[in-house]
Amino acid sequence: MTMLDALNEIETSALSALEQVTDADALEAWRIEYIGTKGRIRSVMPLMKDVPGDQKAAVGKRLNEVKNALENGFKAKQGSLGTGTGRASGPAFDLTEPGLIDTRSIGKEHIITRVRGELVEIFARLGFVVAQGPELEDDEHNFAKLNIPDAHPARDPIDNFYVDNPNEVSTPRMLRSQTSTVQIRTMEDAVAKGWGPPIKIVSPGRVYRPDTVDATHSFMFHQIEGLYIDKGVSMSDLMSTLLQFARAYFGEDADVRLRPSFFPFTEPSAEFDMMIALKPGTDPSWIELGGCGMVDPNVLAACGIDPEVYTGFAFGFGIERIAMGKYGIPDIRMLFENDIRFLQRV
Repeated sequence: MTMLDALNEIETSALSALEQVTDADALEAWRIEYIGTKGRIRSVMPLMKDVPGDQKAAVGKRLNEVKNALENGFKAKQGSLGTGTGRASGPAFDLTEPGLIDTRSIGKEHIITRVRGELVEIFARLGFVVAQGPELEDDEHNFAKLNIPDAHPARDPIDNFYVDNPNEVSTPRMLRSQTSTVQIRTMEDAVAKGWGPPIKIVSPGRVYRPDTVDATHSFMFHQIEGLYIDKGVSMSDLMSTLLQFARAYFGEDADVRLRPSFFPFTEPSAEFDMMIALKPGTDPSWIELGGCGMVDPNVLAACGIDPEVYTGFAFGFGIERIAMGKYGIPDIRMLFENDIRFLQRV
């Protein structure tokens, strides 16, 4: 059968079938069969390549005539059925047609994932490797080996997500309240398997505290903590590491200062601030980022490391705080609400 014969047969059968259409459903089925994106008119178009050159103009003209005749017949039938403004109105939606992709809306990494990756990459250049630990922890790793005594207010059930009742279980399980637990597990592993000290790790991850949700607090958030244990590690090494991080991430104008503080697992302890410009074109200012200090000898001893031989420093800060500062995000809740307008902006 030649292409002209195929076109004539399609026109005859299509118009005959159209006369039998009596409702909108049948009309839509007719449209899909004959003039849809996978209909019979489209199916004969590839045959044009086999038409002799001297016949292509005539065949092309006939193809357009048949196509127009079927489309006009379709519109006329729409009018007679009163479906001109209904579901069969033109152009009707063809469920067999592939969807259109708006490449401008293709997804990207969430801002927390992106910032976490940026931080890990910078600390990797400073010689730190990533260590991971469980989010469901026990009292021993979350408190005891971090030199936090039994009566310390940080253990209060109102400030933690306990899985076991701390009044009934000697080492109750809980959702970890800090990523310092990974430091303990890493030191234990290093001693047990003989691969360290030296130890130089960062531990990014989720932590949980029953805080009231507001613009700066959430019951689940992310931290990144660093630990360096070796012979001769000093406070100046800690200061140098924080300064190098600040300038690598926030620019050469960034600076660091330490303010005396207290944490049970470090001695001496400090809060660290960074002098950074949070937005381009603005003056830098001091921003509090987290806590740090020299690892307490009791913590080293609890993990099997001789504090007479080794010293070390630790630091930690919130990833959300870094993200909010660097990208000008005013409310922590925006990071978890999945508002597409916010996600596209950052």
